[in-house]
Amino acid sequence: MTNPFTQTPSLCGPLRQPRQMLADQKYDGHKSIHDDAMAEGLGLRAGPIEGPTHFSQFDPLLFNLFGQQWFETGCISAHYQNMVVEGEEVRAFVDQPESSGEGARFVRIRAEKRDGTPVLTGSASVGDANGLPHEIQQRIAKLRPATGLVINRDLKVGQRGAMVEKIRMGFDQHMGDHYPFTLADKLQVITEPCAWYTPEGGAQSPWGRAIIPMEMISVLLGSTIAEAGLSGRKPAVGLFAGQEIRLLKGPLFVDQGYELEREIIALSESARTESVWIRTKVYEASAARPLVAEMILNGAVMKASYANYDKEARELGLV
Repeated sequence: MTNPFTQTPSLCGPLRQPRQMLADQKYDGHKSIHDDAMAEGLGLRAGPIEGPTHFSQFDPLLFNLFGQQWFETGCISAHYQNMVVEGEEVRAFVDQPESSGEGARFVRIRAEKRDGTPVLTGSASVGDANGLPHEIQQRIAKLRPATGLVINRDLKVGQRGAMVEKIRMGFDQHMGDHYPFTLADKLQVITEPCAWYTPEGGAQSPWGRAIIPMEMISVLLGSTIAEAGLSGRKPAVGLFAGQEIRLLKGPLFVDQGYELEREIIALSESARTESVWIRTKVYEASAARPLVAEMILNGAVMKASYANYDKEARELGLV
């Protein structure tokens, strides 16, 4: 039936208060931007909640729209717009597909605070989505060549990680200084509980195993990123500015071994940050070694957090 209304209503989730779990995060021997004191020193009012934490609020909406395929070939692609601190309420929105058939495999998404402040904007899909470009892909396509890099000046597009990283995530496995909590800890406070994430409910899932929540795929892939050697000069404080997680042969499973390969696909800069865009390919650690997922992460580092930024910029003739 033809829709007689000029606007198609969005799927809308409830207001949630996501929890801050990275206050004790450390890397390169210092606290991260998620520490209140570090954040305040950089002009922020408190340590922000990590961007992919908000992905969980989309999972029920996208499962309602796409069904089981969401956990098998789903893709979520988001540009983070404004930081959220613990205690603030956030709501997720998914626009209805604009058409039927293949077009129904791709939707726009967004998240807002209670007062309407935008948190993120992006897109989601299942399968190949008829080739429609996702949020992060569109942003990469519009980047201009970075000509004023200081912190990231030693990095190159096409540069690959120093090694193949071997990872897994058990329920009670500590994921290192980058992520000082376990999957079990997260499941105690996750905004959208799901039986398929648990040991008991996972056995009853369509795959007969517990699956890793979309937001925790970011944790899984980020826990060993230091091994790749794809970061700029230090010490400096970074944050996630945008992110895309795509499942190719999902889900990713709890306590399954995976291998990661990383590559820099873009470098960029803004008035306050320098960014490294890294694609991470996820392979199942098995004889067949199928490619099961990919992530693109825009890791931005704040210029003001690098003590020698102004001095080295002058030496490089950039100011």
